[in-house]
Amino acid sequence: MFWPMLAIALGFCGIAVLAVLAARVFAEVRRLSRQVSQASQRITRAAEDLERAASPLAAQTARTLREGR
Repeated sequence: MFWPMLAIALGFCGIAVLAVLAARVFAEVRRLSRQVSQASQRITRAAEDLERAASPLAAQTARTLREGR
């Protein structure tokens, strides 16, 4: 009777440990997804800033090329 009860107790402890680890993984995945979202937004803003900064230079280059011909 002792061995079956011990096996059941160890099985329960194993499932409890897996549940705790699963909760930790879930929390870390949520944190990682928030960080990826923030990084994506920052990259989008940086690309827009770069496009705005490059527009005057591209226009000036086009004018220079047209005048040089």
